[in-house]
Amino acid sequence: MKNDDPPRCEWPGDDQLMIRYHDEEWGVPVHDDRKWFEFIVLDAFQAGLSWKTVLHKREAFHKVFYGFDPQRVARMSERAIATAIANPAIIRNRLKIRATVKNAQSFLRLQETHGSFDDFIWAFTGGRVIKNRWKTLATVPARTDLSDTVSKALKQKGFTFVGSTICYALLQAAGVVNDHLVSCFRYRELTEKW
Repeated sequence: MKNDDPPRCEWPGDDQLMIRYHDEEWGVPVHDDRKWFEFIVLDAFQAGLSWKTVLHKREAFHKVFYGFDPQRVARMSERAIATAIANPAIIRNRLKIRATVKNAQSFLRLQETHGSFDDFIWAFTGGRVIKNRWKTLATVPARTDLSDTVSKALKQKGFTFVGSTICYALLQAAGVVNDHLVSCFRYRELTEKW
């Protein structure tokens, strides 16, 4: 961090892509179903890996998974799945790639029954952002009762790779939970807006 940089959460380090993601996207409330699907895909691939690894492959994932269009992903053929598994530009985890197709199918079914994924997910907080007040990265939890509940609900809807830790990362990324540290410039910006 340069001396003239605003104070921010420490997890982006000095990686410019991570800093841009932190400053512009992370924690901003999402209300677009395609963006929700993108975060579901990316957070599933993060399981066991660093977010930095996933973020640096985001554009490749975007291409392989048709711009994160759940309708197209849900119809991926065995040939398309095999091509994805062989693609060195993404994380070539067979289980996660197959889970992405299954999750797209579950996502579409959920949209049919709930109107939108957005309506479904925000119902867990009554449409409100949870504003935490963490002072250090060490105090930010990896999972919460809310993420346990969301994880269980998504599993019941047929999703996979949606354990509680992955769901908490999803809720943080998509702004259902504001987990920027109170010393971070984004905490105040997001708290004042939402």
